[in-house]
Amino acid sequence: MTREFKIVHEQQIDGTPEQVFAAATEGSAGWLWPVDIELKLGGAGPFGSSVTAWDPPHRYANHMDGENGFYNTLEFEISERPDGKSWLRYVHSGVIFEDEENQYEAAQQHTAFYQHTLAQVVKYFPGRQASFAEVQGPEGSGAADALQRVKAALGISDVEAGHRVSVTIDGLGHVDAEVDYLAENFVGLRTEDAMYRFFGRNAFGSVVGMTIHLFGGDASDEAAGDEIARTEAAAWGAWLNGLFG
Repeated sequence: MTREFKIVHEQQIDGTPEQVFAAATEGSAGWLWPVDIELKLGGAGPFGSSVTAWDPPHRYANHMDGENGFYNTLEFEISERPDGKSWLRYVHSGVIFEDEENQYEAAQQHTAFYQHTLAQVVKYFPGRQASFAEVQGPEGSGAADALQRVKAALGISDVEAGHRVSVTIDGLGHVDAEVDYLAENFVGLRTEDAMYRFFGRNAFGSVVGMTIHLFGGDASDEAAGDEIARTEAAAWGAWLNGLFG
């Protein structure tokens, strides 16, 4: 069976339309993962898509078609609000081919988390490029309570978003952060120069994962930033492996 879907997420962002548009199109390593986009109408987009709307700083969209009726479309519509703020309407539409209900729920929850992270980038790291790394937990992090164990190890089991936490990571030292996002299946931590995002994909048939987005110091130097990101990924990977034996 297949299912067409449409996910709409709207939010106010503390930043100008120019800042939001730049983050959405050129700064994806800061809130999603590194994506190369040819910055023009008809240009090449991610995963074989094409840029179908290009009107800086108000509209960007890409679209791709595939076999058996598959398609995937991403749309960003940005309008100006008073006091240097913006309104972003994001729409993701496409087709799911299997495990429809579970995958649709996962897509909805991931969208909310990614779009929150985009807003955090614009507010706290405007115009700054990020170095990116991704970490996957071991097989044991696919257990039903896996993300709850991560939350406990981070010291956030009994706190709410907005609280500060500190965790010691071998090789990195103390990581002092604000909990900027907290949901059943997701956790976001923000420091002065980094964001750490934890994904409880154990709830959707996979394992716990995390992404690392580094904005400080040598992150503006691509080679040096990538090396720092790899070092952080190794340290956090060892932490997850230790947590799940």
